[in-house]
Amino acid sequence: MSKKVIWITGASSGIGEACAKKYNQEGWKVILSARNEQELQRAKSECPNSQDTEILSLDLSKTEEIPAKTSEAINLFGHIDTVLHSGGISQRSLIKDTSLEVDRRLMEVNFFGTVALSKAILPHFMQRKSGAFGVVSSLVGKFGTPFRSSYAASKHALHGFFDTLRAELHKDNIQVTMICPGFIKTNVSINALTEDGSPLNQMDDAQANGMSPKDCADKIYSAMRKKKREVNIGGKEVFGVYAKRLFPGIFAKLIQTAKVR
Repeated sequence: MSKKVIWITGASSGIGEACAKKYNQEGWKVILSARNEQELQRAKSECPNSQDTEILSLDLSKTEEIPAKTSEAINLFGHIDTVLHSGGISQRSLIKDTSLEVDRRLMEVNFFGTVALSKAILPHFMQRKSGAFGVVSSLVGKFGTPFRSSYAASKHALHGFFDTLRAELHKDNIQVTMICPGFIKTNVSINALTEDGSPLNQMDDAQANGMSPKDCADKIYSAMRKKKREVNIGGKEVFGVYAKRLFPGIFAKLIQTAKVR
């Protein structure tokens, strides 16, 4: 039996890179994609079975290139079983200060790039009557917090899109797992866009004290293997999902002063 193949975006760092190593360790063939080819090469060299890995540079904001990139990805190993959407950018800026161009960039990469890739791979999944999407959203895909307005909006949008996709394609044996991490110790805050589009270039305290990418990847692998529809990953911040659902008034007041940076 041929090994299963997973295509991971955002695989040059953070959660995506950790998932690439985890899946490769578990015997999967892995396609690593991101914009930085040099970092992809480094990530590939650190995979435990690097002979079963390939790299494919990909810029999610260039949606016109995604159909051709998808064909390239399929041809690397002959098929793809799972796509893990881990590519994206975060935000650290107040709404009143943030340019519309920054809002558009966040939506273009986090939402439209992910949607474009999903639509490009769908014919392959439907033809095979098999396939799975793992979508790295965020806890702020479930509730908004200060400094993350359009980042939260892009993640909320992913939930709406993929919940619909799951409902439409259940007869085609296509699985969707929404993955909602909280504070994970990655460079996501360092690379986050500020009000003018420049990177923050500093680590949030909450991010620095967060769960390790390796532990996060272990939980993602487990959730995908169990075909969960949704999984929340993190520390005490995960309780925010339940607090908003059960005590929305209290949660609305708490989030105004919560330390999210």
